[in-house]
Amino acid sequence: MRAFLETDRLVLRPFTDADVPDLLALDNDPDVMRYINGGRPTSEQDIRGRTLPRLLHDHPCTGARGYWAALRKDTGTFLGWFELRPLNDHDPAVAELGYRLHRSAWGRGYATEGARALVNKAFTDLGVEQVTANTMAVNVASRRVMEKAGLTFLRAYTEDWPETIEGSEHGEVAYVLTRKAWERAR
Repeated sequence: MRAFLETDRLVLRPFTDADVPDLLALDNDPDVMRYINGGRPTSEQDIRGRTLPRLLHDHPCTGARGYWAALRKDTGTFLGWFELRPLNDHDPAVAELGYRLHRSAWGRGYATEGARALVNKAFTDLGVEQVTANTMAVNVASRRVMEKAGLTFLRAYTEDWPETIEGSEHGEVAYVLTRKAWERAR
């Protein structure tokens, strides 16, 4: 399968049905899912019925998917996924950046490397004018990746979620990087 993007250590490629076992393992690690759903397990039925269709969706405005499987370039090992998804299927102006990696990939710079590469691709190839990202306020590691990728803190906010998870009482944070700020920083 053709890669969407390659970095020094990563290959980002489109997802396929064959990725279900890797997604199931990723989404069933309570530490990986701590800030997503409180660490609750995900069923294979949910992966096939809800997660995979989202990951396989093509966005007409970019001619690309919004999510990519992240593999180690040297071994082909599945590390997790990255997201750079237009918020509007028909307008690439604003895209959301995200990532979810196995614990074994944490602290090794993969999230920053992939996020930086996607930000660059957003502004050079995909017609994006603004990259956004959000996480729980207490997710310090994810916030640090956003900052290393060039995004800056925009605001803190709270939302009513159907289920409360530990740390949600502190709210969410949003980060942003505009094309103009990205160009100034280059």
